[in-house]
This record gives sequence, C-alpha cells and structure tokens, in this order.
Amino acid sequence: MSTLLHLDSSPTGDHSVSRALTAEFVKHWQAANPGSTVITRDLTTTPLAPVDGQWIGAAYTPADSRTAEQKAALALSDTLTGELFAADEFVFGIPMYNFGVPGAFKLWIDQIARVGVTFAYVDGKPQGLLNGKKAHFFIATGGDYSAASPFAAYNFVEPYLRATFGFLGVVDTTFQSAYGAAALNYGADRAEFLAPQLKAIHAAFANA
Repeated sequence: MSTLLHLDSSPTGDHSVSRALTAEFVKHWQAANPGSTVITRDLTTTPLAPVDGQWIGAAYTPADSRTAEQKAALALSDTLTGELFAADEFVFGIPMYNFGVPGAFKLWIDQIARVGVTFAYVDGKPQGLLNGKKAHFFIATGGDYSAASPFAAYNFVEPYLRATFGFLGVVDTTFQSAYGAAALNYGADRAEFLAPQLKAIHAAFANA
C-alpha cells in the first residue's frame, strides 16, 4: 500500500492556484492507488519557527545524549521528517513569493534538512537519505517566469527545489508551473486559466 505526503504552503485558501492543482493531483493519485494513505500537511497552520541555537545544538547532539529540552526543541522536526520517511511519494503546492519559495516552506525545509536524519556525510561527501522517493511540485507564479520569458532568470523556485531535494536524495521529480496567475486578480476566468493545468495532471495519470 502506497503513502503520499500532500503538503501545501499557500496562505490564500480557496483562491490558491497551487492548492487547486495539488488537490486535483491527490484525487487522481488516490483513484490510481486504491487503499492508499494520504498524509496532509498545511504549512500555513503548522507552528513553524526559525531554527535557533538550541535547535542546532540539539540536532548535532547524539540522540541518546539529548536533554529533555533538546528533545522538545526537535519534536516538530521529528514529526515532519517522520512524515517524509513514511511516504513513498510527495506532492507539494508552492506559490512564488519575491522570486523564491514562501517563508513557511523555507522554515519547513530548515526543520527537515537534518544531518544524520535526511542527509549524512560519507567520506566527507554529502549523501541524501530520502532515497527511493518521488516528488511532484506544483508551482504558481504571478508573472511569466518560463524559460522563454525575459524574466526567467528571476525564477529561483525550481532551481532551489531541485538542489535542495536532490541534496536530500530525492532525484525522481516532476515540476508543473502555472505561470501568470496574477491575471486572476484582474478578471481572468479561473476555470479557463486552470483548464490546461488540470488537463496536464489528467494526462500524467492517463500515461502512467
């Protein structure tokens, strides 16, 4: 039985494009994987905080030597990394904010990128420990940051995600970007805008 981790990071609720795409993906994934399990994580309602000195000290302390305070500092991180290891696949909804990922998503990354847990150093070289996982990224951007756009160089979202997850051992990835979502704020038809995005999701499952 397969398990999917479904994670959203947009704070705009029902207006979110990335949430609409991940929801559609999850629906089809469940249909394609009867009896499967979905772990849902909403980063806008998860109490994330920047890592601090106590967190760093705890992360670099051997597990059997941690104090009660250190264990408490890593409790959320333990939960979040546990979700990653429990899942076979991941689906992430990520809007672009100021050319990068939302703050909540970066805080999540800082919680799950842990030496000895999701990556290690072997003979002085980093080695990802989230091996054998597959990740699907649905990105929504206000403007057009596609490869053919003059603003393509401002898109730091996909390169950041590829580098970060590749470092953690997740190299089987798919990316789908909904460029130009700002048009919805100026009267563009939502159904029409989403139609090609939803069609691409349907096609991916039809060809699976």
